[in-house]
Amino acid sequence: MLQLVLLRDHLEYSDTFASWLHQQFAYEYSEQPLADWQREFSEGQGNGDWQTLIALENGQLLGGAALAKDDLPERPELGPWLACVLVAPQARQRGLAERLIAGVCSRAKIKGHERLYLHTHDRADYYAKRGWEYKEPFHAWGKEHWLMERTL
Repeated sequence: MLQLVLLRDHLEYSDTFASWLHQQFAYEYSEQPLADWQREFSEGQGNGDWQTLIALENGQLLGGAALAKDDLPERPELGPWLACVLVAPQARQRGLAERLIAGVCSRAKIKGHERLYLHTHDRADYYAKRGWEYKEPFHAWGKEHWLMERTL
């Protein structure tokens, strides 16, 4: 049975999900060793920096998405952020990313946030089809990215 739960209540999955993120978004973590990122990510579940919703099915981690305090150091005036959206390859094409994103958006709205931001270098069309608006292009980590926002 599929469950969407807070990672802070299931920290046994934190290092695994952090390692998936470190691998998937290697360009962002090129200067941060995996162990340091795993520690930061785990601590972020308690201090509010990386409030993560994960998908579990029969005890297996399928993916997650985070409500991040800061996901673009060059733009500290913006936030909070939808970040760390990742679904394991074997669990894709089931609508899990959309459910995780909706869950993060719902949590942000409950917390009183009026908008969320995200950045992407390769999935802007995906987010635009789901109500995210293009804000501006920018260059970071050796790639062209889009800064996007969504009113909640």
